Amino acid sequence: MTPAAGAATDTPTAWVTGLGIVAPGGVGVEEYWSAMLRGESGIGPITRFDASGYPVRLAGQVPGFRTEERVPGRLAVQTDRWTHLGLAAAEAALADAGAGPEALAALSEYDMAVVTASSSGGTEFGQREIERLWSRGPRHVGAYQSIAWFYAATTGQISIRHGMRGPCGVIAAEQAGALDALAHARRVLRDGARLVVSGGTDASLCPYGLVAQLSSGRLSTREDPARAYVPFDAGACGHLPGEGGAMLIVEDARSARRRGAAHAYGEIAGHAATFDPPPGSGREPGLRRAIVNALTDARTAPQEIDVVFADAAAVPALDRAEADALARVFGPRGVPVTAPKTLTGRLYAGAALDVATALLAIRDDVIPPTAAGVTPHPDHRLDLVVGEPRPGPVRTALVAARGFGGMNAALVLRRTDPRG
Repeated sequence: MTPAAGAATDTPTAWVTGLGIVAPGGVGVEEYWSAMLRGESGIGPITRFDASGYPVRLAGQVPGFRTEERVPGRLAVQTDRWTHLGLAAAEAALADAGAGPEALAALSEYDMAVVTASSSGGTEFGQREIERLWSRGPRHVGAYQSIAWFYAATTGQISIRHGMRGPCGVIAAEQAGALDALAHARRVLRDGARLVVSGGTDASLCPYGLVAQLSSGRLSTREDPARAYVPFDAGACGHLPGEGGAMLIVEDARSARRRGAAHAYGEIAGHAATFDPPPGSGREPGLRRAIVNALTDARTAPQEIDVVFADAAAVPALDRAEADALARVFGPRGVPVTAPKTLTGRLYAGAALDVATALLAIRDDVIPPTAAGVTPHPDHRLDLVVGEPRPGPVRTALVAARGFGGMNAALVLRRTDPRG
């Protein structure tokens, strides 16, 4: 679809000019992306604490991440692991965008903003302080507990570290929130900002965090990593958690060109968010409406979508609802569908990783696979990419996400030419 005659042409275009990834599978864009194309799983036994007494013992963990190598010591002691991952990802994304200290100095501090997603918050830091409270008393609880757990902590710390004083915010909508945060970054650009750090990370692989996730009833308790997280499969039994995520640099295209941005991974072309109706209402879940509205926002027809990155809950009823939504919008087996998160676990606020993965698919014209252990259920009528990457072209991608509690989001990403 093309803009209607007479449509405004001066609305800022939101380009993604930088990616920073800290995820199961790898730290850094190319390390992570290579692992995804190889179908290499980052799922394994939980090692961040002794999980032997818990029903879930598998998760996706970020390999080789050492906070002391990536976060200044004075800042590390004030913040939780999810913020450590976010700070490292933001630093890498700025470097990838060619927006180092000199480039940022050329922008007004009020032209730069930070919008992130949050889900679990600082659970690991909080658990440590709660244990001190119980075992030693309130005088042994650190002052930083008051800020380290806070859902806006990562936004605040990135803003302070890089002198970004434009419109900053945080969106808490679990898995859907990462897509919503990037859409809000696009709105911030339309309101006059020039550069936004956006995305999200999560890190709740501690007893406190895991127990909170168990309360959803959606986690897999299987102990075989190859069969523990198998969405759209007859054996689907829940998902596995993961830590990590991605930060993205979102810029007004004209501003990015003026500063000589080295590349643009793609454009955030469309977005929509919906809520599911009350249980028992008889009305359909809201995911299909989110997808249709995102396509409308992007002025994109369903047949123009080259791949869908699925939410992939691996809960039979939710898989059925997502597969039905995709079949109704795109037709049965009408578009390739993939779920690389089967190789990392579901990252909640770190679902910005799905967006980064989709942009890399656009960059390299290839669809990364769903884990090889998944056997697609024929009743779902999905063209699921499993086991091996599939060649493109990949010009336009749709990312779908659902958050616990009935939140849905869809984001359309489109290839762009930084040369204009």
